[in-house]
Amino acid sequence: MGRCGRPKAAILLTFLVLIWAELVAGKFLVEKNSLRVFTPESIKGNYDSAIGNFGVPQYGGSMAGAVVYPKDNKKGCQKFEASGISFRSKPGALPTFVLVDRGDCFFSLKVWNAQNAGAAAVLVADHLDEPLITMDSPEDGHASEEYIENITIPSALVDKSFGEKLKKALSKGDMVNVNLDWREAVPHPDDRVEYELWTNSNDECGVKCDMLMEFLKDFKGAAQMLEQGGYTQFTPHYITWYCPEAFTVSKQCKSQCLNHGRYCAPDPEQDFSSGYDGKDVVLENLRQLCVFRVANETRKPWVWWDYVTDFHIRCPMKEKKYGKECAEEVIKSLGLDLSKIEKCMGNPDADADNPVLKEEQEAQIGKGSRGDVTILPTLVVNNRQYRGKLEKGAVSKAICAGFEETTEPSVCLNGAAEVETNECLHNNGGCWQDMAANITACKDTFRGRVCECPIVNGVQLKGDGYRSCSASGPGRCRIHNGGCWHERRDGVTFSACLDSDDGKCTCPPGFIGDGVKKCEDINECKEKKACQCNECNCRNTWGSYECTCSSGLLYIRDHDTCIGKSASEVKYGWGAVWLVLIVLGLAGGGGYLVYKQRLRSYMDSEIRAIMAQYMPLDSQNEVANHVDEDRA
Repeated sequence: MGRCGRPKAAILLTFLVLIWAELVAGKFLVEKNSLRVFTPESIKGNYDSAIGNFGVPQYGGSMAGAVVYPKDNKKGCQKFEASGISFRSKPGALPTFVLVDRGDCFFSLKVWNAQNAGAAAVLVADHLDEPLITMDSPEDGHASEEYIENITIPSALVDKSFGEKLKKALSKGDMVNVNLDWREAVPHPDDRVEYELWTNSNDECGVKCDMLMEFLKDFKGAAQMLEQGGYTQFTPHYITWYCPEAFTVSKQCKSQCLNHGRYCAPDPEQDFSSGYDGKDVVLENLRQLCVFRVANETRKPWVWWDYVTDFHIRCPMKEKKYGKECAEEVIKSLGLDLSKIEKCMGNPDADADNPVLKEEQEAQIGKGSRGDVTILPTLVVNNRQYRGKLEKGAVSKAICAGFEETTEPSVCLNGAAEVETNECLHNNGGCWQDMAANITACKDTFRGRVCECPIVNGVQLKGDGYRSCSASGPGRCRIHNGGCWHERRDGVTFSACLDSDDGKCTCPPGFIGDGVKKCEDINECKEKKACQCNECNCRNTWGSYECTCSSGLLYIRDHDTCIGKSASEVKYGWGAVWLVLIVLGLAGGGGYLVYKQRLRSYMDSEIRAIMAQYMPLDSQNEVANHVDEDRA
């Protein structure tokens, strides 16, 4: 980096640090579960542990196990299998809880190594005398991206003093049996669960964005079923921060913020000079909030799930479709009132507060048992932050744990089969359809409806599944005429579809137009394209024309001429006929003369040869020479 680059980088770094300092300043509450020790008697009792922010906590349940502290690899930063260590329980034995020390590597790596060695859960003993913290996954860009999504066991952090008690008991040879209890990790006061998801419309932030978008698609069906049944009350939220006043006129703030620095988001590509800006993300976040509000007014708040999943599929940043135009197409396809959404969004350029975004910033501040929201994504169930893998099954368990006992809906009792709903029955799921041909692109699946162009009569329709699907390739004309113009009149059908791979719609001969919406008949008579002979009479027909001749003459279409029914009646083209006859006569006469001359020459030579055998002539030697040459 040159000398000029360093000051700019320093200014930018300072700018980002100040912004994030504003964002994260606040209280952060640790979600705890209860850890109860049954044996030995010396440490029997209840202790707190902090739920890890990855893996799959057993919300609503508990897990008993026997604690093991490895002799080697005590921090769990290396693979246990390399040392021949296995934590897999024998049949009938309690599951193994592996105790490891904090330090030297990521929490998630410790848990991943223990899981691969057969552990059922992991306890991490803190090495500092401090309040419990939440074990989080590392930031994007680390090697952990390869395994973090595959961690399926729960984990918890215990404080230093309790960790030392566990180690001391194990060193003496005591059997340490414990029970991890998550039943109180989520309050369950009544028969309805209130939960909220802090999310983002940015789809270019790496693994966490991919994980979030995949969760939205997977969980949509269950979320909509729970909402439609009145079992849950869901609210989406979006994190923003404000730009420090000293930087509101800077290039960075102007490109990342709306309403003169009041509401900001990070640059998606982390490059201020290219691609999308942070303000594009804030604007789409605002639009998604207003989609939820307008849908909620019509008592269909679950439509938000359709919008965010469709927007992700149809308007990705990678394809440069992220923005207003594509978003409005999605809104229209879902039957939402676009004018109400625009009114809700307000003016993003105004030097004033935006009521919707201001509420979001206030909601980020922790209330009651919930701390400040500073991490994306964050799921909050009954005002208690969810810790664990953002995955359909794990989240479903957490939500079901929030119902008062005996009030759980059937989906919580009978498994995932009850989640299946047919979203294509309402408004065709917002997908493309051809009502005339009874064809639809809507497919109902366990993870919700998808819009995919179907295969009809062996022909694959192609398109985005939302706005259009059209047949292509061989056989396409069998499917709704390939999307081309066609019309039938008086028992005659014309089509602009050509059954070829190019897929173009071309008006047939006798018509002109785009081939898709219309093909208009050409008036060949008016355009002087037919019946040009003197005795011709032209009459235009649909897609063609008819030509007749006066005075009982016959019309020859290939030559656009009229001729008589007999030689004496020919009125037109007589000179041409005579010319043909004369040429044929001359050719025949010339051919006959040539033939006759060659025949006479041949006969003369043969006669002279015969006569020479009986009457030698003066020229006999010449004849003999001629015969010899002929036989050579």
